[in-house]
Amino acid sequence: MLTINRTIKRTINRTITRTSDAAHSGLTRFSQRRNAKTPYGGGLIKACSAATALCITIASVAQELPVQTPPTSISRAQLASQLEVGDVVFIRVSALPFKKVASATLSWTNHVGVVIAPQTAEHDAQIGESTFPLSKTTSFSHFVARSEGGRVEVSRLKTALNDTQKLAIQSAAQKRLGIFYDTGFNLHSKRQFCSRYVREVIKDASDINLGEPENFTSLLSHNPELDLSFWRLWYFGNIPWQRITVSPASLLRSPALRSQFDGVVHS
Repeated sequence: MLTINRTIKRTINRTITRTSDAAHSGLTRFSQRRNAKTPYGGGLIKACSAATALCITIASVAQELPVQTPPTSISRAQLASQLEVGDVVFIRVSALPFKKVASATLSWTNHVGVVIAPQTAEHDAQIGESTFPLSKTTSFSHFVARSEGGRVEVSRLKTALNDTQKLAIQSAAQKRLGIFYDTGFNLHSKRQFCSRYVREVIKDASDINLGEPENFTSLLSHNPELDLSFWRLWYFGNIPWQRITVSPASLLRSPALRSQFDGVVHS
């Protein structure tokens, strides 16, 4: 059953109170004028407008603000056994800059990797990732253990990869190992960052584009209430508004992916 967080509840309650009061006031005047046999169009219009505003606002709030669902729980070993090469794994790491990325992009996730080797009897599944200071291969167990609260989402391409493409995933990931992390999140730099790394690995192997590259102006316009103080400090007072980037949240929302698991992973 869906549960709405406290902020959304407060917003809806305030909206209902204001619009209900306006509607009641309009209908009262409408009734009084009708009994007095005087024109009553203004009261009726205001009542209808208030009721319409109530419906539109509630629908808008429910659509735009995050809705939380009760998490599914699974063991790392169980989830690892279900992974395939090319699966995209989203987590939330605790470092402050990455928490700010999640906040800026209105998403719970702030880090992403790609499965480059499945679990075997002898070895854990392997994740290719761009992380600080260098891109590398990480065991699935260690990768998801870094996620706050154990939250993990695994997504899979809607178009299944063939064996040749899976080998190409491994090759593309290997080619990008040992590259310095780009703390400026520039899609066109010589360095790497997590969402760019995953996007390029998938693109090289399958010709499928994940996420929507956009400049900082566009990205931050989706969250007009965001406090930019941190990002001004991060970029030494000069946010590169025209810089092109791609975020973990953008990959997560990609129509080319289908969620396979979204919940809490335990040991």
